[in-house]
Amino acid sequence: MDPQLEALALGVSVSLFSSSFVFNSLGHHGPFSKSTALQALKRKKRYEKQLAQIDGTLSTIEFQREALENANTNTEVLKNMGYAAKAMKAAHDNMDIDKVDELMQDIADQQELAEEISTAISKPVGFGEEFDEDELMAELEELEQEELDKNLLEISGPETVPLPNVPSITLPSKPTKKKEEEEDDMKELENWAGSI
Repeated sequence: MDPQLEALALGVSVSLFSSSFVFNSLGHHGPFSKSTALQALKRKKRYEKQLAQIDGTLSTIEFQREALENANTNTEVLKNMGYAAKAMKAAHDNMDIDKVDELMQDIADQQELAEEISTAISKPVGFGEEFDEDELMAELEELEQEELDKNLLEISGPETVPLPNVPSITLPSKPTKKKEEEEDDMKELENWAGSI
């Protein structure tokens, strides 16, 4: 609120208090004059009217101030939105969807090449000893069967082997760390590709 208007409103309030005080004091402590009482009532009505006008003026000024603040805020928001649009346009001027596609294809090609290199490096070098994969698998299955047969012959009756208790609660499933690491790597790669 404007300090001058506050002072005026305070003055009107003080004057109203003073006039009612004068009126009351005349009525109680001295000779009673009708004309003095009427003048005090007129002054009181005039002050009340001024107070109502000042209150209306203050309300109008407050409304105008809020409207100006809203207009300034809207102007700043619009200006900043314009800056943001220009900045985005400038950032995208150097980018072309075809260039992005080419870059992503280059990345995929390089990853494929790295995978092939990794596979080639990790293959054991037999120095001339090459084994037939089918023969190795057959021999492994044969060994597994022999071990199974041996274990079956050694098992005695169910009376001698105590069985464990079945758990009564369900165990929470936990995602594998490898899958989380792969997801983190993919997010990191996407962020990197998005920043180019």
